[in-house]
Parts: sequence; C-alpha cells; structure tokens
Amino acid sequence: MRILLVEDHLELSRWLSRALQDVHMTVECASNGADADALLHTQDYALVLLDLTLPKMDGLDVLRRLRARGGARGKTPVMILTARGGLDDRVQGLNLGADDYLAKPFELAELEARVKALLRRSQGNEALVLRCGALHFDTVTRMFTYGGTALALTPREHAALEALIGRAGRAISKDTLFGAVFALDDDVNPDALDLVIHRVRKKLDSAAADAAAITTLRGIGYLLQARDAAH
Repeated sequence: MRILLVEDHLELSRWLSRALQDVHMTVECASNGADADALLHTQDYALVLLDLTLPKMDGLDVLRRLRARGGARGKTPVMILTARGGLDDRVQGLNLGADDYLAKPFELAELEARVKALLRRSQGNEALVLRCGALHFDTVTRMFTYGGTALALTPREHAALEALIGRAGRAISKDTLFGAVFALDDDVNPDALDLVIHRVRKKLDSAAADAAAITTLRGIGYLLQARDAAH
C-alpha cells in the first residue's frame, strides 16, 4: 500500500513516515508542491496526505491539478493535513476534491483510523475481512491470519501479500506489485521482488486443501488463489 506524504516540515514528515510504516504502508515523501505535482503526474498511489502551506506550489494548487488530470490517477484519495484550519480553507479543499481534512495538531490514532477508512472506501472493500482460502486479511487491524494463526511478515512481505489478496483470483503485473512493495527511493534490483515472493510462498506453504498459493504467470505477473480453486 503506497502512500505519498507531502509535508515540508522534515521532522514531522519523518515521524509520520515511521508511524505509517509501522502499520505496513510504503511511504514516499515530497517536501514541496512542485515535487508532489511531478510525482502525482507519473506515479500511482493509494492515498495522498497533503499539507497546504508548501514551498514552490500551494497544496490547494497540487490538489486542483491532480483532479483536473482525470483518469485513475486523478481520482486518487486525498487527505489534507494542515495547520490552516479555517473554515474557508476547509471548504475550498473539500470543494476541490479532497476526501478528508484533518487539522494539526492531531492524534496519530485518529490519522491511522481515517487513513484506513479512506483506503477501504477507495478500494470498494465493504467487507472488513478479505479472504483467500485459509488466508484472511483484516482491513481494519491490517493483520493477516493463516488457518486461524497470526502470520508473521516483514513490511515488504506484508505489502506484497496485501496487494495480492486485494486482487485474489486475478493476475497482478510484476510492475504493479513492485510499485506496491518498494518506494521510488529504495535502492533495489528488480529481482528483489522475486525474493520477497519466495519468502511469502514459504510462509504460505501448507498441505491443507484450502491453503493459499502464489502462482507465477510468465510474462504477466502473479496470481494468489486458494489451492482448491487452482484444480
């Protein structure tokens, strides 16, 4: 789950990044509006956390340009995080297409809850638990269980499996999965994704009939499905 955090206060940006990474999200950061606008023009994100008072381009202008692009990227959910808590700013942000608004200072628990709610709505996941055979993912707690037992995963393994279970039974391209697991500034070889998938496969290895399995589709990508559905 890749998120763009647009915040020019570097200490706050680092703190929020660590907190979101702790709940298994991949966070990329931009410290000014121009960089954020460039990233949103070329990259896909599940959510944008957007400050308003930014150097080089105001946050409202970033939001306006994002919505004007249309298409899938133009519909990316945006939560405004700002100390500009006046009514006019809130109304203008919402009218420009912001999905939520949280005034600084805020409690981390409230931010996490709102982020999770926005992600659920944007992905059309009305059900709180996603299932693929014995593999279950609670979209509120963001925890995986397998055969009723909590599944221990590294952050990258978690990101990969979350992307896969969100499309269980459907193929996901290698490029799409790579973007969900690694941030743009991660210095990794493209083959690093294969290693992550290998480790996840080992953790899903089971003789149970309803075990979940990841299949490599050559030239296409990967597919997560229950073993009994594959036969």
